[in-house]
Amino acid sequence: MKSAYELAMERLSKSAPAKKLSADQKARIADLESLHRSKVAQREIALGDEVAAARAAGHPEKADTLRAEFAAEKQRLEEDLEAKKQRVRDGK
Repeated sequence: MKSAYELAMERLSKSAPAKKLSADQKARIADLESLHRSKVAQREIALGDEVAAARAAGHPEKADTLRAEFAAEKQRLEEDLEAKKQRVRDGK
């Protein structure tokens, strides 16, 4: 007996079969992901210093604001990454 997940995956593969990526596409996507991770890490390190400075100065509101800005920036970077990966998948 198949699970609901297995049945759903079968239906999905019938309606939209998975595309096979070429080695070049896989490499380009891996490069994009690596660049994304480095951008996020770089921003996170810089943010850590800014948050520590804000806390040391007695400004917890500023630290919270910085964290919220980072979350928004990280979300924007992830959306940008997904758009770039989709262009690679589409062969553009």
